[in-house]
Amino acid sequence: MRLIQAVIYSVTRHLSGKQTRARRPLQILLLGILSIIIGISEPALAQSSTGTQTNKPKQSAQGNKSTAAQKPKSSNPKQVRTTVNRPKNSPQAAARPSFATAMGLRNQPDDLNLRSSVAMVVDQHSKEILFEKNPDVSLPIASITKLMTAMVVLDSDAPLDEVLTITQEDVKIYRKSRLSLGTKLTREGALLLALMSSENRASYLLARNYPGGAKAFVEAMNHKAYSLGMTHSNFTDPTGLLATNVSTAEDLARMLVASYNYKLIREFSIWPDTTLVINKRPQVFLNTNRLVRAGDMEIGLQKTGFISAAGKCLVMQAKVNGLPLLLVFLDSVGTQSRFADAVRVRDWIESYQPGEPKPIRRLTM
Repeated sequence: MRLIQAVIYSVTRHLSGKQTRARRPLQILLLGILSIIIGISEPALAQSSTGTQTNKPKQSAQGNKSTAAQKPKSSNPKQVRTTVNRPKNSPQAAARPSFATAMGLRNQPDDLNLRSSVAMVVDQHSKEILFEKNPDVSLPIASITKLMTAMVVLDSDAPLDEVLTITQEDVKIYRKSRLSLGTKLTREGALLLALMSSENRASYLLARNYPGGAKAFVEAMNHKAYSLGMTHSNFTDPTGLLATNVSTAEDLARMLVASYNYKLIREFSIWPDTTLVINKRPQVFLNTNRLVRAGDMEIGLQKTGFISAAGKCLVMQAKVNGLPLLLVFLDSVGTQSRFADAVRVRDWIESYQPGEPKPIRRLTM
C-alpha cells in the first residue's frame, strides 16, 4: 500500500497552479483504481483515501505473531494474514432465522426459564401434561422426523438383514455424509445410523428401498401420523432436512408414545456409538445426544434435530424420580441449550414432593 501511495504522490506532486486543487482528488481516484486492480481489501482502501494510516491490522498481526512465538505450532504467517483480513460481519455467514423466531416465539419467558421456544412435559403413564409452552404451534422438526421414518420401516416387515447399497442417487441428494458411494449396509445397520447418529443418507437409503420407493415411503409416513392422531403434522421427506416436515409439541408427544412401543427404536436411539469400516477405513459414529453419551439421565428413547428453520430440537423419554416423562423441546437457542432444558426439567421434577406438580390437562390420544 505504501508503494502505491509513493508512486501516486510522486506523479501528482508536480502539478501546479490550478491543477494543485485537483491534486488530492486525483490522488484518491488513482489510489482507488490501483487498489481495485491489485485486490486490496476495502478497509485498507478506506484508510488510504482519508490520508491516514492505521496500525490496527499490523498490531493484530503482531499480536498473533507474539502468540505464535509462544506456541510454535501456530506460527504460519498466512493463517495470521487470513484471520486479519476476513470480514467479521459477512452476510453469507449469518444464519437464517428459524420459523419460531419469525413468528415471535423465541425468548418468550416461562416458569422454568427454558431456552426453547416450544416445550412440553408429559407423564407417560397418565398422559397428564405437567408443563407446556406454545404447544399448538406447528414448526419444522428437523431430524426428529427419523422416529417416524423408523416406525414406517419396521411396520413394513422388510428383512432387517437385507444388504442395501449407497447409490449415486443417495449421494446426489445428500452430499454430506461419510457413507460414500458403494457403501453396503444391512437395513438394520442403516436404521441404527439414522436413529443414533442422525445419518441422512442412511435414512434416505431406507426410504428408497421401501416398496414403491421414497414417494410411497413419505405417503406411509403421513398415513402413520394420521393414525396416531397427529393432525397438525406433515412429512415430505424421510430425513427432516426439509422445512416442510412440521409438527406440534402435542403431536410429537403422541409420536413419542408410539415409537416407545418399538424395542429396536428404543435401543438404537440411545446406542452410544458404533464403528463401521468404509473404504477400508474404520469410521466411528457417535450418538448426537450428549446426555446419552454422558449418562446424566435415565433415557429410554431420544432423538435430536437441527436445521436453520427448526433451530435445535430434542425429544426424549426419560425417568425422573421413577416417573416416566415425555419431553419435547423445539427451537432451542444455542448449541447445548436443548440438553440444558432437559436438565432444568429434571431438576424441577426432582424438587417436587409426591403428587406434584399439578397437571395442567390430559394429552388426548
